[in-house]
Amino acid sequence: MRKVPHGIKSHYRYKAIASMRVAVKFAYYGKRFYGYARQPNLKTVEGEIIKTCFEKKIFREIKEARIRSSSRTDKGVSALCNIIAFNSIKDIDEIIPSITSNLTDIIPYGIAEIDEDFNIRYAKLRHYRYYLPKEDRDVDRIKENANLFIGIHDFTNFARIEDNKNPVREIRDIYVSEDKDFIIFDFYAQTFLWHQIRRIISAIIKMEKGTISKKDIMAAFEKPHIRIDYGVAPAEPLILMDIQYDNLSFKIYSKLYEECRDIEYKVRAGSKYLSF
Repeated sequence: MRKVPHGIKSHYRYKAIASMRVAVKFAYYGKRFYGYARQPNLKTVEGEIIKTCFEKKIFREIKEARIRSSSRTDKGVSALCNIIAFNSIKDIDEIIPSITSNLTDIIPYGIAEIDEDFNIRYAKLRHYRYYLPKEDRDVDRIKENANLFIGIHDFTNFARIEDNKNPVREIRDIYVSEDKDFIIFDFYAQTFLWHQIRRIISAIIKMEKGTISKKDIMAAFEKPHIRIDYGVAPAEPLILMDIQYDNLSFKIYSKLYEECRDIEYKVRAGSKYLSF
């Protein structure tokens, strides 16, 4: 397999190549799937992509394809940008047109050729957005409370910690804005833990209601061995917005990319009357 700088030659056409490794950028409406990761006898985002690639002869064997995904979202969570990497036996310019027509509620819209050893999990930055119905909430108080979660903390009490996972993470920023219907949270970090954003949102809601205090949050950070459960906010209002890498550029299919905005519209519409 030819070695190329990460993403540098992703816009060029290659001929007579037996195999190349590619990264595909795509969006999906999470409400239609049982989560991202493939599971037996369940419709998942990753499972549908793999099935379609196999049917379209993008690769011959799943083992040979060496499939890796950047982020694994929960059931109900949507994405405007997730990335899957695999070895392809098709020309790079044929992949997106081949698989698009067979996918429902999944929109592949970008592609790049990557090195064999490029690890798609190691992103520079991930961006998630959460839509909280505005109702009569105190937006200023919510903005102030969100600041407590910025920085490096032990998030044991604000995530579902998997075995051998380090609960210490850095959230680089939480930007809180508002429009007519929603309070909008934009989270930025290199990595996130399982349920981390949804548990933070649940804690912020409880602080705004006055059922817990800032002192409780700080105690939960400082004494992670004392387990506290502040609940988990609904999954449907959460969107994986973007994933960034150094020195990786994608060929973008602009018409397909424009279709992705309809996913965010559906998430907003579905989140408007959720109970928190």
